[in-house]
Order: sequence, then structure tokens, then C-alpha cells
Amino acid sequence: MPVEDVFRRHQGRTVLVTGRIERGRVRIGNEVEVVGPSRGPIAVVDGIEDGRVRIDEASADMNVGVLLRGLAADVVERGQVLATPGSIDTYAAVTADITLLSEEQGSTDVVVGDRLCFYTRTAVLWGTVTVLHGTDVVRPLHGAGVTVALEAPVALEEGQAFAFRHRGRAAGSGIVTQLPR
Repeated sequence: MPVEDVFRRHQGRTVLVTGRIERGRVRIGNEVEVVGPSRGPIAVVDGIEDGRVRIDEASADMNVGVLLRGLAADVVERGQVLATPGSIDTYAAVTADITLLSEEQGSTDVVVGDRLCFYTRTAVLWGTVTVLHGTDVVRPLHGAGVTVALEAPVALEEGQAFAFRHRGRAAGSGIVTQLPR
């Protein structure tokens, strides 16, 4: 579940983390790992809320709040992921296929070494692009294979979609094709 918001509850003893569950299910009593720039802490689910109504279980595509007891609120932040312990890793480099929007939609040339702002799940971070196969530039309405060196590790999986901005404007989208082993 990508973390959208974090709230302190009950005089700071409980943290409420909100987001949409991507897959699987979560039950009260399950252990979850906070996956972010580094391996995060493991916490126990103390409660689940769906529209301020307490429920015992939540499944894929539900927008819920997950109550985590004994976790400091500053450990969890937007852009991190709650997951089954050990099920997802973080990466600071990725290989992807990107496609640029048209010039009318705001895209411009992407040159090797450009810094782009990447949006994946609820995370927003900067990355430097290197175009594969000897090309130095990707033009609007074209696609290319690229490697991206991200400024911080983020939870990623092969096949995951992302969007990116260039020079403050929407520039295109892409799909993760390969992660470092």
C-alpha cells in the first residue's frame, strides 16, 4: 500500500497511515514493513479504518487507514510503501522504457544527463537520465530505453508505471523494465 498521508492518533501512541491497497489483503494483527529509502521498521496492524468505520480486513483497491501501534510518526512518510516484510525492495537505479508527450502537450527534448522529476505511486523524486543504445536525445512523441539514477532509493518493481516532468512541465511516462540484481 503506497503511503499517502500519516497522522498521529491517541496522544502520539498510534500512527494512522492512509492509502490504497494495490494487491493482497491486510488484517488486524498482521506484520507490515515500512519500505522507503532504507529497510524500514516492522510494525503490527492495530486497526483498519474504511471511511472512519473500523473493519477487520481490507483487500486490493480499497482506500483505507491502517493503524500502527508503537511506531514513531516521523519514521513513516508519503511515498513509502507498507508491505509484507521482505516482499519488495528499494532501488536507486532502474532501466525503463519511456515515451515522451507531444510538444503541444508540453514535452521537450530529453538529453543524456537531464534531471527529471519522477512520480511513482505516491513518491516524487529526481533522477538523472542516460539514454541507451548510443542515442544522445529523445524527441517529443518518441520513445527510448533509458537508465535512471534516482536521488534516493524507492520501492520499485518490474512492470511498474511512472510519469515524469521536465523543466517543470509534464513530459511523458514510462515502465520499469529491469531492476539491478
